Amino acid sequence: MPLEMSLLTLEARATPSVSAAWLSPLLALTLTAITGAAIFLIMGKSPGIALYIYFVEPLTSWSGLSEVLVKAGPLILIGVGLSIGFRAGIWNIGAEGQFIAGALLGSAPAIFFYESVNPLILPLMMLLGILGGMGWAAIPAILKARFNANEILVSLMLVYVAELLLIHLVQGPWRNPQGWGFPGTRMFPDAALLPVFFAGYRIHLGTIIAIVVPLLVWFALAKTQFGFQIQVFGSAPLAARHAGIGEKRMIWVTLMIGGGLAGLAGVIEASSTIGQLVPKISPGYGFTAIIVAFLGRLHPVGALLAGIAIAVTYIGGEGAQISAGLPKAVTGLFQGIILFYLLAFDLLTRYRLTRITISKNAT
Repeated sequence: MPLEMSLLTLEARATPSVSAAWLSPLLALTLTAITGAAIFLIMGKSPGIALYIYFVEPLTSWSGLSEVLVKAGPLILIGVGLSIGFRAGIWNIGAEGQFIAGALLGSAPAIFFYESVNPLILPLMMLLGILGGMGWAAIPAILKARFNANEILVSLMLVYVAELLLIHLVQGPWRNPQGWGFPGTRMFPDAALLPVFFAGYRIHLGTIIAIVVPLLVWFALAKTQFGFQIQVFGSAPLAARHAGIGEKRMIWVTLMIGGGLAGLAGVIEASSTIGQLVPKISPGYGFTAIIVAFLGRLHPVGALLAGIAIAVTYIGGEGAQISAGLPKAVTGLFQGIILFYLLAFDLLTRYRLTRITISKNAT
């Protein structure tokens, strides 16, 4: 007698919905808020108050808005750089290390010329920051292009190397001799600090750069042959090779852009909100920017908006620790939930659940 068994399987959609792809971030954020409310309820906190502190309160004052924009700056820059690589199928997961490398090399002029008043020191720092990030990204680029090494593993492992190098320098050769033994470099001179635009707020030149860069990248991707090549290489690599789009060139270009923007974000962070190098200059911007890239649909302007949205969780999390006594880890939990829902919706956008029946003769 035949036995029948029903199974659920994923079937690729013939034409994935473009509108569904762009709606999925909004649905992911909505479900994240609902899930967060349930978590707060389990923790014995008022869901309404906790969600207000996390997602609304940072946007209700000028000081809160300025802090959100400052926090969003590095997330936007790194997220835009990662989006370019992800579009081409190059998975740079080590932007955190490139961020640190950019901060290290870019901060060198401010550390060695700590009494300088030369206005050229700041442009030099920005340039060296970009080169530092690109240099760090060149390691997985050359290993990928020459030996076909997995860029995910190589770039990720280099994060820990960069972190250890930073700790060594700020606790050793670069330690402030007048810092009472605390790890950290000398404070940067005024000439090496990014200008602040409004008294009482921390919006600085780096914030403006982070807003302008996505618009420039969007133009390059939408209006130039380079943007078209990235799109073709990511969606149809075999066709791209037949069309003469070099794989090695694409690996190098995308990793250099991602590393350069991450390095720029690193030196901006060091020369603005911190004003020196310390053992921990990043709360994980390089990893969080991966969420920014996907939440922004791998689009530069989308990354701009996504960076602001994720920055709200950072500022809201800091406020929740003070006002509601919530642990700092809840911020990371929220970001992880957003990514989980986003990837789930992306899967359902490309595939549909179908039921199949399997018949088997009983023995």
